[in-house]
Amino acid sequence: MLAVTALAAATAGCAPSETSEASEPAPTQKQNPTRVLDEEFADPDILQVGDTYYAYATEGNRKNVQVATSTDLLEWEQLAEDALPELPSWIIPGKTWAPEVTEVADGQFVLYFTGTNFSPTVQCIGVATATDPAGPFTVVGDEMLVCPEEEGGAIDASTFVTDEGLHLVWKNDGNCCDKDTWIQTAPLSADGLSLTGEPLKLVKQDLSWEGNLVEAPTVVPRDGGYVLLYSSNDYGGLPYKVGQASAPALEGPWEKAQEPFLSSDSFGGDRYIGPGGQDLAVAPDGQAYLLFHSWDAAVTYRSMHAEPVEWKGAELVLTDS
Repeated sequence: MLAVTALAAATAGCAPSETSEASEPAPTQKQNPTRVLDEEFADPDILQVGDTYYAYATEGNRKNVQVATSTDLLEWEQLAEDALPELPSWIIPGKTWAPEVTEVADGQFVLYFTGTNFSPTVQCIGVATATDPAGPFTVVGDEMLVCPEEEGGAIDASTFVTDEGLHLVWKNDGNCCDKDTWIQTAPLSADGLSLTGEPLKLVKQDLSWEGNLVEAPTVVPRDGGYVLLYSSNDYGGLPYKVGQASAPALEGPWEKAQEPFLSSDSFGGDRYIGPGGQDLAVAPDGQAYLLFHSWDAAVTYRSMHAEPVEWKGAELVLTDS
């Protein structure tokens, strides 16, 4: 997630009510100019390679990992190829989501993905490599990279860079089995293929609007400290939203914003349904954008959106109102 590092330097299922679905017409591009890819494209991750931005998304359109490209973060072309066309026998197909791609060296790309492990049968984080950011990626090893069965598994990997090197951040899938959901991090080897330290727990669900989970973490080094963006609550409809927290060090103390940063109520409540799965990137003109998914009016698919944002100290704020 090199786009996040650049930004820092530069700057499941409760559905909506029947009334909401019936009274709100399907938004058009004119009504909602932030929709930049009007297809099933959930949990977008953004990587910049040269002058091209790559967006990776949860399985859909008969692909395990979807890919789209852009030169400005606003106009996107979805690629026909599956970035992860083959899964090994120890991964159960059908639930490949929340991909994250990182360039660990020139021309060396690592994909972190959520999949369902065969044994133990929980969702876990796997790793794959490629020499082209569009893939095809090949799964590495004969087991998942992060798979804590006692915590319900692990999902939603992303990466960030500190002075000490590359780090992985994820959420343990505790809401699968009445456990807490902790966003946690650990250092990675230089090639991105193994953890080199014990996990450090950052935050868990403890605010009423977060429901029973926090997930989809994005960590941004900022002004000598860190900002954490995360999604929370039920992804299947109106309750899903984006929160943020900050800390002077990874060890904390972490302070959460008491209200969500982005939700179905943002912009008068008529623009988004369950926004989340966010990432950050900076366009060629220097404008920073939050890239994320939101449901269509009928709650049948999640398309990708881009909202302009800016920093106010350690707080990320929406600039379009």
